[in-house]
Amino acid sequence: MIDNRLKKERFRNDRMVKSSDNGKKGGQKRREGEGNNGNYDRSNDGGVRKGSNSGKSGNNSRRSSGMGSNNGDRSREIGNNNNDRNSGMGGNYSGRNSGMGDNSGGRGRGISSNSGGRNRSNDGKIGNGDGGNGRNYDRNGDIGSKGVQISNMLNKERRAVGKTASKCPVSRKCGGCQLLDMPYEKQLEQKQKHLEKLLKPYCRVAPIIGMENPYHYRNKVHAVFDHDRKGNPISGVYELNSHSVVPVESCMIEDQKADEIIGTIRGMLKSFKIRTYDEDTGYGLLRHVLIRRGFTTGEVMVVLVTASPVFPSKNNFVKALREKHPEITTIIQNVNGRGTSMVLGDKEHVLYGKGYIEDILCGCHFRISSKSFYQVNPVQTEALYNKAIEAAGLTGKERVVDAYCGIGTIGIVASKHAKEVIGVELNREAVRDAVENAKINGIKNIRFFCNDAGKFMVNMAENEEHVDVVFLDPPRSGSTEEFIDSVAKVRPERIIYVSCGPETLARDLGYFKKKGYEAKMGWGVDMFPATTHVETVVLICRTDT
Repeated sequence: MIDNRLKKERFRNDRMVKSSDNGKKGGQKRREGEGNNGNYDRSNDGGVRKGSNSGKSGNNSRRSSGMGSNNGDRSREIGNNNNDRNSGMGGNYSGRNSGMGDNSGGRGRGISSNSGGRNRSNDGKIGNGDGGNGRNYDRNGDIGSKGVQISNMLNKERRAVGKTASKCPVSRKCGGCQLLDMPYEKQLEQKQKHLEKLLKPYCRVAPIIGMENPYHYRNKVHAVFDHDRKGNPISGVYELNSHSVVPVESCMIEDQKADEIIGTIRGMLKSFKIRTYDEDTGYGLLRHVLIRRGFTTGEVMVVLVTASPVFPSKNNFVKALREKHPEITTIIQNVNGRGTSMVLGDKEHVLYGKGYIEDILCGCHFRISSKSFYQVNPVQTEALYNKAIEAAGLTGKERVVDAYCGIGTIGIVASKHAKEVIGVELNREAVRDAVENAKINGIKNIRFFCNDAGKFMVNMAENEEHVDVVFLDPPRSGSTEEFIDSVAKVRPERIIYVSCGPETLARDLGYFKKKGYEAKMGWGVDMFPATTHVETVVLICRTDT
């Protein structure tokens, strides 16, 4: 009897020890697998926006963990699950597919989205790309992200500026506005020199087009919500190379009304007993807030990103928010229950209004949803598009292809000056938005196709179809040799290359030269003041014309 009791006791002890060991291993695996992240560069964006899902750390908490960082942008606004312009999420950049990609998005973050992107390969400027694989994004957007490496001279300038007191109290931790404390004329001068150095082997560069007022230009703002050690809600951006949230009251490059609304929401949480989401425990409701504002129309969209579809007292919350901010025209609940750094989820519920806002760009009306790619700096976007169309030399007789057309902005603006426009975009939701935008503007001479732009143009060449002008607006990672080969087969007389990455632009101009095309002139447009990013328009002509 005693022997039997001893055997049973030993058996129980052995089971307890094994169970304890398994629990430790499981916990270790959970900690090691959590927290992939990268930096989402604020400038474009566009998310998405360069997120690499790298840098897995074995540290026990997200705040101390060595999360991998990705330098790079908005791109355009907000990251996307489908590739911005075909972009692979969380991957190279994030952004124009992405939705919030930015040239993705908001305060920190690559806003990720499943739509609106430009469908760019390996990027996420628009949409869902890498939406939030990282925390700090360069605010160019959308969803950005994805970063431009400025010359050694500019890096030295930034280090020198960093020794003085900053205009922004959190600039050191945030890292999004690298050039905020550099005089604006000096910023333009350095960007001009950088472009001239890179493009010198291919073409001349006209003087860069700057802004009159280089502050508060971002029409899309994204805030991460968390809580401090006392449990008080905070909102802001992710600290550079980490998952720690830096509280931000206002930002010098973001829309001021958007910052004000975010502050109001933060102040309402306690009274409505709404807890902010905790990445470590998985508890809490509110994860992010995204604000989009029509620059011309003044319409305001508020997107509340929650971890669960269950939103207690949501009707009263919406009513209270609207009473404090009657300028809000629509409120959306986006549900993201995934344990990833993507910002936007797949499911949405319209809590108030029509579920989208409208804005006017270059005289055309555009419908913008939470996941749509739409440039974050409307003032400079008009300058960019007008310069691109001027460079194309449209007379009303041309057949134009808008490759990676996104929601159709460039193509729709160009349609007023061309005989026919064909927009090609891989993201289905973006194509639906583009078709709707053409209807809103009553445009009859534009068609949109959901297809890979390279394959589409190869088919055009095989069918001996003629194209006069191609607009090309790739992600920060640039175009591909395969796409450039397909353009060369169609043999357009002129190509307008709109670039958000000068380094990859220079690389692609070299390959275009091998295919019988020569760059004639470049124009820099400062879309993202206070950051190291710059947009460029280049006119490329067929040499045998």
